[in-house]
Amino acid sequence: MPDALSSRVIAAVRQVVPAGENAVLHEPEFRGHEWDYVKSCIDEGWVSSAGSFVDRFEGELVKATGRKYGFACVNGTAALHLALMLMGVRHGDEVLVPALTFVATANAVHHCGAIPHFVDCEHVTLGMCPDALAAYLEKVAARGDDGVCINKQTSRPIRAMVPVHIFGHPARMPELCAIAERYGVAVIEDATEALGSTCDGRPVGHHGAIGVLSFNGNKIVTTGGGGALIMDDAELAQRARHIGTTAKVPHAWAFLHDEVGYNYRLPNINAALGCAQLERLPDFVARKRLLAQAYEQAFAEIPELKFFRERSGTASNYWLNAIVLVPGREASRDVLLERLNESGLHCRPTWQPMHLLPFQRDCPRAPLPQTEDIAARLINLPSSAKLADQLSSSTGS
Repeated sequence: MPDALSSRVIAAVRQVVPAGENAVLHEPEFRGHEWDYVKSCIDEGWVSSAGSFVDRFEGELVKATGRKYGFACVNGTAALHLALMLMGVRHGDEVLVPALTFVATANAVHHCGAIPHFVDCEHVTLGMCPDALAAYLEKVAARGDDGVCINKQTSRPIRAMVPVHIFGHPARMPELCAIAERYGVAVIEDATEALGSTCDGRPVGHHGAIGVLSFNGNKIVTTGGGGALIMDDAELAQRARHIGTTAKVPHAWAFLHDEVGYNYRLPNINAALGCAQLERLPDFVARKRLLAQAYEQAFAEIPELKFFRERSGTASNYWLNAIVLVPGREASRDVLLERLNESGLHCRPTWQPMHLLPFQRDCPRAPLPQTEDIAARLINLPSSAKLADQLSSSTGS
C-alpha cells in the first residue's frame, strides 16, 4: 500500500503528466526539419565527418551561445577530454571536479591520465560551492614560484577545475573563476546539461577558456550522440580542430599526421539532426520552463518537499526538474522512487556521488557534506518538453 506522502506526490505529478501516460525521464522530440536535413545527407552521400551540416551546426552553436568558435565532437565526454588536453592537463595532474555530476566529467579526467579531485556542491545551485572551495584550497593548495597550483598533500599540480551546471541550473561562475585565477587554475565550463540557460542575461559557457556542450539523446537538443567545445580564442579553436580531427596536416591528397590525434569530429548526418534541433531551441526552453512552473505549483502544498527553483539572476533550461525532500525525510526518497516508478512515472535520484564509485574512492577529495545531503534528498521528475503541450493548450498560450 502506498503511504500518504507517496500518494500526494504521485497526485502532484499527475497534475502535470496526463493520467495513464507512462512518462520517461527525458525523451527527444522531432517536429521540425530533422527528416528533411538527414535525408539530404543520405541523398547527397555526405554522412561522415565531412559535409556542410557540420560547419552549419558549429556556426549555429556560436550564434546560440555568443562565443566566437565552436568545434563539434562525437559526444560530450570526447569534448571534455579534448578541452582538458587543450588546457594542458597531463598524466599525474589533478583536476577539481564536483562530487555531484554525471560520471563523464570525471571519466574525461581519467582519459588524460589525470586524477579527479572532488569538491563539494551547494544547495542553492547544486553546482560547485565557491565558499567551500575557497576555504578548502586555503588549507590544501599553494601557488608555486612558477605559478602552478600544487596540492600540498600530494605534491601534484592542480591544473584545472570543471564546474558543472547541474540539471541546467547555472553555477556561480564569477566566484568560481575568481578562485581559479587566484590559484592559477584553468577553468573548463561543463555546460553539457545547460544549453539555453542564462546567467545575468548571457548564455552559459562564457566563463573560462572553454565551454563544453552535449547533444546526447536525452539532452534539450540532440544530435543522437554529440558534443561541442565553444571558445573565443582563435588559436585554441584551431588547436581543437587539429587534434580533434586525427591531427591531419592539410594536403590535397597525402595522409600526413604530425602528432597523436583523436577521431572526435561529429559526423555530418548527426550535425544535420542538430541543425534542425537548434532551430527549435527557444521553443524547447520556453516549454520546459512552462513545465517547471506547473510542477512548482503542483508541489506547493506538500510541506515535506520543495521544488528546486533557479537562482535569482539566472534562467535555467530546466533540463531535469527536481524535488528535494526537507531535512529529516531522507528515508522517504527510495520509497517515493519505487512508488513513482510503479505508477509509470520514470523518476530517479541524482547520480551516485563521484567519490562513492568504487574506482574513485581513493581519489583526493574535500569534505563533501552538502553533496551527500543533496544526493540523499533529491528526486528528478519526468522532464520532456512535450509534457508542456497540454499545459500550453489549457492556458491558451
